[in-house]
Amino acid sequence: MSGKIPLSRVHHSEVIDRRILEVVKGGNYILGPECKAFEQELAAWFGVPHCVLSSSWTAAVHLLHLAQIQFGQLKAGDEILVPSLTAFPSIEPMIHCGIRPVFCDIDDTYTIDPEDARRRITPRTKGVLPVHLYGRPANIDAVQKLADEHELFVIEDCAQSHGARWRGKRVGSYARHAALSFYPSKNLTVYGDGGAILTHDADIAKRVSMLRNHGRKDKYLHEKVGFNLRFNEINAAVGREQLKVLDQLNGGRRRAAEWYRRELADVAGVTLPPADQVGVTETVYHMFVIRLDDHDKRESLARHLKEQGIETGVHYPVPNHRQPAIEEVFGKQPALPRTEDYVKRILSLPMFPAITEEEVTTVANAIRQWAKV
Repeated sequence: MSGKIPLSRVHHSEVIDRRILEVVKGGNYILGPECKAFEQELAAWFGVPHCVLSSSWTAAVHLLHLAQIQFGQLKAGDEILVPSLTAFPSIEPMIHCGIRPVFCDIDDTYTIDPEDARRRITPRTKGVLPVHLYGRPANIDAVQKLADEHELFVIEDCAQSHGARWRGKRVGSYARHAALSFYPSKNLTVYGDGGAILTHDADIAKRVSMLRNHGRKDKYLHEKVGFNLRFNEINAAVGREQLKVLDQLNGGRRRAAEWYRRELADVAGVTLPPADQVGVTETVYHMFVIRLDDHDKRESLARHLKEQGIETGVHYPVPNHRQPAIEEVFGKQPALPRTEDYVKRILSLPMFPAITEEEVTTVANAIRQWAKV
């Protein structure tokens, strides 16, 4: 085949094009009927009572933490357990609110190791934020058990896991709160930035909704000091149409993952993402991340694939407990051996709903060619 194979490719359709034009002509652009409908449909799809849209995952969770503080559920100086292997925005909101992230190691699924998290609990620990990374559900049973034993709240980070399931239920519906991210590479893109919280708490939903819109009770009455962190109608319309076919799109990702497994099963020195546990996990493969057996091989493979017109990525090369910004605020953090090892050996391969079997085979053949050199 000819042409480049990108790391990700956004889902488009004529229906979405038509809906964008309808919204543009309709004259409502911010927090209008499309946003309201999208919130209702997201809540129903995930099986939770409340959804509140905001301008990004980071903004939505910042507002969630502020609401928790205002209701006396959090205060400056408290701690939240979080895996270090995640996008930096997972921890930005808590830091802005004066909350300390306590970094935990991962298990072989790249998600938080509940036993490592248990060892890091202190009297200041108030919550745990498991990340369903790369579209793979974290061990919700173990996380919730830990939280129940120590009276901690749980916030599920579903930024990369729209539609993933744990024991038959969609992730995002287990904990008291969860958060979504929309971005061009995500499973649900909305054609831009955006985010939302999912919650079982009506008071939290109402407060976050108020805070995102300048703390308004009505147009000219500001009950709280808030922010302009609103969502827009065009992105909401796009999201509504994508949500209708999200299970189908995730099916394309899962099918591609099986092609990768078939083609790469016997390549020496390459560890594939952990397979799903039947009846427990259903991964939606936001990314397909392989792990090499040697720290020195990743750059060589990435360079070889680039020469073949194949884009790759590393998610994430610097774990958060080793980020300069964290050391500047909190000082040097304790070592996390598995995280520090894995981030030197992981490589993300092209993954998107419409990737073809031929494209996957091309990627795999290029990896096989490299492995034989």
